[in-house]
Amino acid sequence: MIENWQIPLLMTTLAGLATLIGGFITFFVNKNNLKVLSLGLGFSAGVMIFVSFTEILTSASDLLKSYYPKTYSWMIFGGFIIGVIISKIIDVFIPDHVDEEMFSKSNESAKSHAHIKRAGLLTAIAIAIHNFPEGLGTFLVTSQDLTIGISVAIAIALHNIPEGIAVALPIYHATGKKRQAIWYSFWTGMTEPLGALIGLGLLNWFLPQAFVGFLMAIVVGIMIYIAFDTLLPLSHEYGDWHYAITGIMSGIIVIWASLLLLN
Repeated sequence: MIENWQIPLLMTTLAGLATLIGGFITFFVNKNNLKVLSLGLGFSAGVMIFVSFTEILTSASDLLKSYYPKTYSWMIFGGFIIGVIISKIIDVFIPDHVDEEMFSKSNESAKSHAHIKRAGLLTAIAIAIHNFPEGLGTFLVTSQDLTIGISVAIAIALHNIPEGIAVALPIYHATGKKRQAIWYSFWTGMTEPLGALIGLGLLNWFLPQAFVGFLMAIVVGIMIYIAFDTLLPLSHEYGDWHYAITGIMSGIIVIWASLLLLN
């Protein structure tokens, strides 16, 4: 049984609830003016990339080395590849965005609100599915190292804010109902603690502790894919590459300094 599993579950839940922040922002700030999100997304990407390669992979290697001294490096490499493949498969079959043509076409039709609402629903479903492995990864990392886990949870939370906007904006635009828009943004984030609960069950009842290192390598593959496929493009969308690069370097510097201070 994993000890102190409540804290990793709490961190994962709080990261998931960040979609609510995005939902509320929708009512007060225009999406095109969210320059601060560009910096925040770049910051999140910088944290995830740095922590993945410098901390999580190191922890995974330490966990596997004692069990598989000759093959642990290849297991780490294989886990990373599997994480990337999993992310790519999800991305291919369930893209985490809705084509802008859906919005432009809907404006030309008499059923514009229905089309826009459908776009919001599809976005909510896609983001909910994408958030599931993020929740699993956040829980897994936090259960092994609280300091690193907090960094990952913050990065995931920052990246969940624009996801909440992506869900709430079309729903609110189509229905005019704030409560409904908030409700959808809330449930898309709640798949993250669901992923954490699945991870807790797997580690407690099915998977040996020696396998945790391999799972962490898979998490790294997922996190790196998210950083390059989702966070950086969104950072550019909300601002420009100067904002994105500034955010990335700030994330790396801040998380590096915080880890040094904590150690």
